[in-house]
Amino acid sequence: MRIVDGGAAFVSEKMAAPFGFKGKYVNDIWQVACYLEEEGGAQSYGVGVQSVVWSDASVFEKLGACGGNSAMFLMTRHAVNLLRDMRFDTPAEALDQLLPRVLDYGRQITGNPKLRMTFALNALVSVDFALWQMYVRLNGLGGFDDMLPAQMKEALCCRQRKIAGIPLITYGLTLEQVKRLYEDGAFFLKIKIGSDPDKDGDPEKMLAWDMERMTQLHGLLKDCSTPYTANGKVAYYLDANGRYDSKERLMRLVRHLEHIGALEQVALLEEPFPEGSGIDVGNIPLRVAADESAHSVEDAVELMELGYSAMALKPIAKTLSMSLAVAAEAKRRGVPCFCADLTVNPLMVDWNKSVAARLEPLPGLKIGVFESNGHQNYTDWERLSSYHPMAGAGWTRQSGGVFDLDDAFYANSGGVFQDSRYYIELAHS
Repeated sequence: MRIVDGGAAFVSEKMAAPFGFKGKYVNDIWQVACYLEEEGGAQSYGVGVQSVVWSDASVFEKLGACGGNSAMFLMTRHAVNLLRDMRFDTPAEALDQLLPRVLDYGRQITGNPKLRMTFALNALVSVDFALWQMYVRLNGLGGFDDMLPAQMKEALCCRQRKIAGIPLITYGLTLEQVKRLYEDGAFFLKIKIGSDPDKDGDPEKMLAWDMERMTQLHGLLKDCSTPYTANGKVAYYLDANGRYDSKERLMRLVRHLEHIGALEQVALLEEPFPEGSGIDVGNIPLRVAADESAHSVEDAVELMELGYSAMALKPIAKTLSMSLAVAAEAKRRGVPCFCADLTVNPLMVDWNKSVAARLEPLPGLKIGVFESNGHQNYTDWERLSSYHPMAGAGWTRQSGGVFDLDDAFYANSGGVFQDSRYYIELAHS
């Protein structure tokens, strides 16, 4: 495969309310579209969203939202330019060549020699999707299942008929809003913990806030039932975003969860400690999941050896190529995977869903799940939904908190290989 032309552009989409993450807040999210042209004339397109705080909070702190977004977008444009001088057979081979060069470029333009690899992966998402679309077109493949490399097929061998969307319980979501999510069918709730209530970085205040938040949420949800979990109760998925500084402090939260009767309903605890802490989590009485610290397969292996017993895949944040490789290694080690969100647009939801639908259900759940919170957070989700090339298809909308995935979903690969007029025009703008 040889790319001879390409380009990328972005548009900013507003959030319905300030979106909290790692104690920071953003008001909009940059949406990126890129196009590639192969030497034979074939074209392909990819979409992405940028999350500076999630991928490297130090960039946000130094450059702010606009500066951080600008740096990440320049890295995307740099990747498109680099492709013109490369030859490769598969998207995974292209990523292997692009990632170190794009990361090095990012470190130069941000002035941050320790820029996290995830920042570069986030910048490469739209390019990687465009490469997979090109790969399918050039090889005359039927869709998602046909394009999967042989070593990935075992990890993505399921065909879920129902898959639940995991809503996000942000710091500012009220109990009434949480109650409505349950009434609308949500049963697997991703709860952000690790708030910085007074914006002073005090870990004791953070712990106190988390304890009180969980007391309130469990008081609301402890008697709520669902047919989709083994114990019939609503499940909690706690996302700490690396905010806990020690196992001792985390265990105080765990003991509090046990005290209020919530521990048995915690299905996942994600990223409790800062990246590189080297803390073994094997004796924590919860299933601990890795997310942003698992940049690569090598990182994922290291974390699994430290006792992490679930892997959050993020095709929409760390590229499909890298996510497939991590899924294959996790499957080999018997570690379950699930797909997490990055507050993506509706078309990207179906890229994520296409992976999630092929994973086995998490232990304790009866159906597949994947995180999808864009409909909660974008100002105009319906307008964004109209940009999906198969807008209106049944599988694009939740009913009772669940997406029903019929034969048409699998036959059309969720629509991800079809062209969206809106994103084509954006990419060429």
